[in-house]
Amino acid sequence: MSQPVNVQRPSAPATATTASSGVTLGDLIMAALTRHGSSEAFVAGDRRLTYAQVRGLVAQYMTALARRGVGLGAGVTMLSPNMPESWIVQAATYLLGGRFTGLQALASVEDHIVVCDDAEAAVLVVTAALEEHGRQVLAEVGSLRHLMVIPAAGGLPEGESHGARPLDAGPATETDVAWLQYTGGTTGRPKGVMQPHRSMVQMVYAHMADFEQPRLPRYLASAPLTHAAGLGVIPTLLRGGTVVIEQGFDPGRFLDIVEAERINCVSGLPTMIYALLDHERPETRDLSSLEVIWYATGPMSPVRLAEACERIGPVFAQIYGQTESTGIGTVLPKAAHETANLERLASCGRPVLGNRIRLIDDDGHDVPLGEVGEIAMRNRGVMLGYRNLPEETAAALKDGWLHTGDMARQDDEGLLYIIDRKKDMIISGGFNIYASEVETALTRHPSVGSAAVIGVPDQRWGERVTAFVVGRAGRAIDVPALQSFVKQVKGSMYVPKEIVVVDSLPQTAVGKVDKKALRAPYWGDSPRNVH
Repeated sequence: MSQPVNVQRPSAPATATTASSGVTLGDLIMAALTRHGSSEAFVAGDRRLTYAQVRGLVAQYMTALARRGVGLGAGVTMLSPNMPESWIVQAATYLLGGRFTGLQALASVEDHIVVCDDAEAAVLVVTAALEEHGRQVLAEVGSLRHLMVIPAAGGLPEGESHGARPLDAGPATETDVAWLQYTGGTTGRPKGVMQPHRSMVQMVYAHMADFEQPRLPRYLASAPLTHAAGLGVIPTLLRGGTVVIEQGFDPGRFLDIVEAERINCVSGLPTMIYALLDHERPETRDLSSLEVIWYATGPMSPVRLAEACERIGPVFAQIYGQTESTGIGTVLPKAAHETANLERLASCGRPVLGNRIRLIDDDGHDVPLGEVGEIAMRNRGVMLGYRNLPEETAAALKDGWLHTGDMARQDDEGLLYIIDRKKDMIISGGFNIYASEVETALTRHPSVGSAAVIGVPDQRWGERVTAFVVGRAGRAIDVPALQSFVKQVKGSMYVPKEIVVVDSLPQTAVGKVDKKALRAPYWGDSPRNVH
């Protein structure tokens, strides 16, 4: 049997609190898996697993991983479609004291080599269809010692017939890294976000306290469980609920599953909600079971949000956060969506319990109320730092606050309004123009379904505002009329000099609009997207 792989624990930042509850993710997993027995924990197509069956699989995977040397500090990476094992492998890793990294399914072999190498992964877990892909990664990454292949139908890898070890919370402490999650490839080389058990526990507490989770959740997960969608699993299981797993998002299939499985909570993206509104008729289906749809990862058009509330129901709640804060940030609850005020619907809400937020200028000073500043936050969900990137870590955690790079303003009721990413600000003719404000204006026009705005080089203006728009079904877009509309609602400086009508907007692997792809033809290989 291989000896457990032990690595040095990264030290916590000097600003981290020394007070400790001692609770780890392992403690929460144990509580979730031992409170319930015959109830359904996971549904994936024809597979329906009870809590007892999941407990058994977690124990067996702990044995299988331990035989491959996984112990305190060892890295486990995973590449798989959505299936119960996507979470079961994570749970087994955390209980052994290891750290887990999910690999993007749409990324290349080269990208996976980069991530596995930086993560110093010891074990790579793949499904049978991805075995050859996994072997290519295994051959190129020196730290990888084992490739574990899961059958397509799920269950244990072939030949794993040994017994299961007893479940326990494991050797990790709350400052040990649990989730080593790599940021999306929208800006150069991915950064490994080191999230300790402390952060993951705080995420669960915030979810259960502030996200309006149903009493007995039936959680639909169509995004990858190896990534952000997996954060909703433990809160669901702690309440004795069921995780219903889908392979990606299809609007018609989504409505079928909500009806058939009586889904009451969903994590969604604005792009998913737009597709649902534009390609289906949700108002004709039985969605009475739905209690909450959490939308996150990017700004949503207030006009489309109001439409969604009318056609689907008063079930929407916005969650704002970052990988660097374990998804903890702000929440705009369902009740706040019951308004005809479109400006109010543009808010991302107030800080969740346990989170402190400031809006600061470039010198780190608080900006006056109503003015735009960068969101800085401090909570127990903030990362330890970026793996192997000390300078980037120091910048992100300067003065003990997480500098998010998101620009926002706050009103006199304490509501926050994200204006844009700091790096996405367009400087045209000396004016600072936030792309999201232009996008909001464009989507207020009845012919526009979705929009993305970037700055492109211009000899006269420095950068010129350029928009990519997708029309609503059956609506033609009149570009001059749309430009006049933006001028009317926002003013001349916000009017896109160029509007490109497209069939769809490019998306990253996690469903965000890929502005890097939109900029590429204009900026080429320039390392700076400013002019």
